[in-house]
Amino acid sequence: MGGSGKQSLSRLSAFICQCKPESIVISSSYGINDLKANLQTYYQRTGVKDEGIMFLFTEGQITNERFLVFINDLLSSGEISDLFPAEDVEQIVNNVRSAVKGEGLVDNKDNCWKFFIDRVKKNLHMALCFSPVGDAFRNRARKFPALINCTVIDWFT
Repeated sequence: MGGSGKQSLSRLSAFICQCKPESIVISSSYGINDLKANLQTYYQRTGVKDEGIMFLFTEGQITNERFLVFINDLLSSGEISDLFPAEDVEQIVNNVRSAVKGEGLVDNKDNCWKFFIDRVKKNLHMALCFSPVGDAFRNRARKFPALINCTVIDWFT
């Protein structure tokens, strides 16, 4: 079901909420590592720099079903396992230390990481523009329950 305005309304909502809409650009060589790199960038911008971002994701961008594992984790907990290597985690922790201290929290690695993830949850919004027509949406909803359980669904007919 194309042409119903899902992406346009998502971009409008991002503007209203003062978030910058971001989307991935799919190419023939775009893979899991590219998605991870994009998500790392979004996490850095929302968690460290405290920017508002709306990540617009369409079903046409699912070139690999494993993409939905990352999206499912993002939606369900905000934390994607193994998204960042250990050295990047240390850098992130160091980058948010001053903000953690400014909030009056104890400055340790766990508090800094939790602060970072909480900021990501506050600032990184997802807009999933999927068509309900056919079996693909239903099958994906069964495999990745956060697509339904952790979202607000606006159904366009």
